[in-house]
Amino acid sequence: MTSPAVTVHPDATLAEAARIMAQRRVKRLPVVNSEGMLEGMVSRGDLLKVFLRSDDELAEEIRREIVSSLFPAPPEPVQVSVRDGVVTLTGRIRDTSLVPVAARLVRAVEGVVDVDCDLTSGATPAEPR
Repeated sequence: MTSPAVTVHPDATLAEAARIMAQRRVKRLPVVNSEGMLEGMVSRGDLLKVFLRSDDELAEEIRREIVSSLFPAPPEPVQVSVRDGVVTLTGRIRDTSLVPVAARLVRAVEGVVDVDCDLTSGATPAEPR
């Protein structure tokens, strides 16, 4: 074991923990609170589990947490499909300025490998007077 011990705080992100583990070449990382008390342990396997989520699980989380919030009443339902961690969003939406926001939010879901947004404007043209 190294001295001083290589540790991480409970509020560290998975990416931070992975970076520390890679840089310091450790297989396990103690999680300690502000008083230095052990709260848990992170292993390489724990970090990998995040990326081993099923496509169905990813799609359900994206529908529930992102699509339903960003596009509550689209002209047609936004379809979410996932294959090997690659998410594809298709459909018509009212505000296409939300496409980059949707892509960023989906990309931030742990386990998502890439995002393809095929969302188009569903706004209906103004009727003649």
